[in-house]
Amino acid sequence: MSEKEKRGMIIHFTDGTKKLLEFPQQVADGDAQAASKLKEALEARHLVLEAEGALLVIPFENVKYIQVYPAPKKLPAGVIRGASFRD
Repeated sequence: MSEKEKRGMIIHFTDGTKKLLEFPQQVADGDAQAASKLKEALEARHLVLEAEGALLVIPFENVKYIQVYPAPKKLPAGVIRGASFRD
């Protein structure tokens, strides 16, 4: 998997633990449906993924937040863009 194709996600759980996942690009950069697919995934109230031969279903009730990188080019309406953390 090339660096350009590499994607990642850090799932921060409510108990303070976290999981780092790396995966290939799932949606083409020019896919007009990308924003609606993201919105649909968020409305499902759970994250479903296949990792290392197993199917994982993670209920959002157990998740504090999810960090996805790089940010998708197509985002749903209402997303605040260009933000930075100030601690």
